[in-house]
Amino acid sequence: MRKSAFTRACTRLVLLVVLTLAALLAPPPPGLSAAGAVPPTGEDAGTPAVGRAWPVGVRPRVLRGWEPPATVYGRGHRGVDLAAPPGTPVRAVAAGRVSFAGRVAGKGVVSVELTGTGDPPLRTTYEPVRASVTEDDEVTAGEVIGTVAPTGSHCTAPCVHWGLLRGDTYLNPLTLLPPRLLHRGPSRLLPVLGVPVPE
Repeated sequence: MRKSAFTRACTRLVLLVVLTLAALLAPPPPGLSAAGAVPPTGEDAGTPAVGRAWPVGVRPRVLRGWEPPATVYGRGHRGVDLAAPPGTPVRAVAAGRVSFAGRVAGKGVVSVELTGTGDPPLRTTYEPVRASVTEDDEVTAGEVIGTVAPTGSHCTAPCVHWGLLRGDTYLNPLTLLPPRLLHRGPSRLLPVLGVPVPE
């Protein structure tokens, strides 16, 4: 009888492991994504997911998503607005070189050309930011490049605007992030309850 209980416990454990792996490896259901996230289309489909961290926080709320304009000068939103109070550290999403750190139209702006992303390279922009880096500094993914400035935001709530360009073409910055950062947190092992420890 003891062997039978052990066999049942092992069977349950194997079943639990198989179901857990199936759930973790399955693609997320349609519509399950970060707020405001838009699946890559057109030119964004070729954007490599080189991002290793969100610019602010762990998974900030997207206040306003990517809204590509119909024409070069048309209405739209050329980036995403991420909720972040003034003083929040702003991080480089991926490794690169600071191509600009200064003021544009009264706002603090930092631009980073991303390493190994082609010619012309991808360039991320962050504003309003009080820069802690200078032009030509090399930065690593996740490195602090400044803090959210207390003024200069176009959002109705405190935020940082995160943009992405290749040359003069604006792209959806969320496409830089791999699915594990967009859709769900890291994998976690759960305790196995009610299974006896093998002897």
